[in-house]
Amino acid sequence: MTDAAALLRAFDDQSRPAEWTVLDPGATVHRDGPVFRVSWPRRSGFVGGPPDLGVSGAGLDELIARQRDFFAERGQGVEWKTWGHDTPADLPERLLAAGFESDGRETVLIGLAEEMTTPVELDGIVLREVADEADVHRLAATATKVFGRKHDWLVDRLIEKKDDPNVVAVIAEADGQVVSSSRIEIVPGTEFAGLWGGGTLREWRGKGIYRALVAHRARMAVQRGIKYLQVDASEDSRPILERLGFVPVTTTTGYVWKP
Repeated sequence: MTDAAALLRAFDDQSRPAEWTVLDPGATVHRDGPVFRVSWPRRSGFVGGPPDLGVSGAGLDELIARQRDFFAERGQGVEWKTWGHDTPADLPERLLAAGFESDGRETVLIGLAEEMTTPVELDGIVLREVADEADVHRLAATATKVFGRKHDWLVDRLIEKKDDPNVVAVIAEADGQVVSSSRIEIVPGTEFAGLWGGGTLREWRGKGIYRALVAHRARMAVQRGIKYLQVDASEDSRPILERLGFVPVTTTTGYVWKP
């Protein structure tokens, strides 16, 4: 299946609803009308909902304000994740008016896992799965360099998930240096897995590392019976993924509010 509309339907029907049923330890989910509000004791919160919120105008403004005010009272920030095909279409404008700021738009691409497994020859670069805490810190340090912002949250997440078979970190190493980091997160109860990270140090780009990490994780997914791979891609990654056969199906933008 490579039809974008069919892939998007599968994503909306399977992956998105599962976001609210399988969460990290310590997460609390509140349902407020059509949206789910996820909070943690010491982390920023998260808000999302179905493709059609079913509320508009003043009612939507009130819904947004309630989520913002909930986290304001806790002294925490919150991200409201949106998708480009969702309705009402003016949700982003209303989030901005309520004090949220765009965290940047990415393209959601979906591919068939079995079509992404072709190995890539790498010269002097080794891929391996990691769980050791020291390696997790090295992975996060590389991600910090690549993306230009701290990834301490990733250390906490991977240590939290070290015994979870559905979350696996994979690094690329050259001469003992972590030059690229990534992870795969299988969505339990669905045919989907998300590919996250995939950030490579600038001086190591153009050597096939990103493609090799995709293929490695695709093989892991196929072994687990996963059909679809989903990526929220930057404009740097999108062309590579499309050449591999991934199909752009929508866009996603996180809107962030900070106290």
